[in-house]
Amino acid sequence: MSTSSATPSRASLQASARSAGRRRSLWASPVRRREAIDGFVFILPWFLGLVIFTLGPFVAGMYFSLTEYDGLTAPRWIGLENYRRIFFDDPKFWLSVYNTLWYVAAAVIPGVILALLLALLLNQSVRGITVFRTIFYMPSIVPAVASVALFIFILHDRFGLLNELLFQLFGVVGPRWLTSPVWTKPSLVLWSLWGIGGSMIIYLAGLQGIPRSLYEAAAIDGAGTLRQFWNITIPMISSTIFFVLIMGIIGSFQIFTPVFILNTGSYGQAASAGPLDSLLFWVVYIYQQGFLFFRMGYASALSWILFLVLVFLTVVQFRVARRWVYYEDGDGQG
Repeated sequence: MSTSSATPSRASLQASARSAGRRRSLWASPVRRREAIDGFVFILPWFLGLVIFTLGPFVAGMYFSLTEYDGLTAPRWIGLENYRRIFFDDPKFWLSVYNTLWYVAAAVIPGVILALLLALLLNQSVRGITVFRTIFYMPSIVPAVASVALFIFILHDRFGLLNELLFQLFGVVGPRWLTSPVWTKPSLVLWSLWGIGGSMIIYLAGLQGIPRSLYEAAAIDGAGTLRQFWNITIPMISSTIFFVLIMGIIGSFQIFTPVFILNTGSYGQAASAGPLDSLLFWVVYIYQQGFLFFRMGYASALSWILFLVLVFLTVVQFRVARRWVYYEDGDGQG
């Protein structure tokens, strides 16, 4: 065995020396040193915010999930007992999982499809199209409290606008949207579709990034509108569809605000979660355990399970995305 392979070459030593010299010159120059210090100072507020408000609660939640803690007295270490209770002794946890999965399945897919169809409609080159884009986008920036209050007005059982229209126009007595355990979750799905304008704008940006030459070449080859949509539009915006899908799933798993407003408004007590707990979603259950029943340790364990579920689903989606998401970076499938 030659000694040249075991000892660094002269060229590598010279390169290391030059690199060390450049690092020393960075701090040796007063201007460079001042710029580096300014950079650290400007990034310090963000770094402190990350440590104090993100990493700190993240680590604290991990610790509290292994304790019995009411937020007032000192936490008592109980190990994995909270997790055992969640999986084996808490039927309401499984009810919250069912309600959450029901909502995710019912809200995400229709939202993805309707937002895409709306973007296709608003991608036409016609006069005044920007006005319509603004109109359809505006509901997505309305505060959740205001939009839920509007939907309470629309879906009210006795005096709601929708039931009144159904009766006046068709003679149909509308369902009890907000007080029936059968209709509460569909009502929230309708509310979620109210804000598809945000996804529509993302789709619209993706559609406008598709080269027109692809459609022109396909038309010359005899491809019709449907064939162009399936073979050009969908592949070219598949990364956009993937982004909207994954963000929609994460957001739907964390639905809380409309349920909280409905609980405190329509049902009169924050501890409820709709009729027969039909709106007992995962995050709502975390809120109840932590801030109503003062079981902070138990709520932390529920939060960590939710976090792990979202991480798992995100990893699975990225794995599956390799088969259908196309990126224009020369690598083909993602």
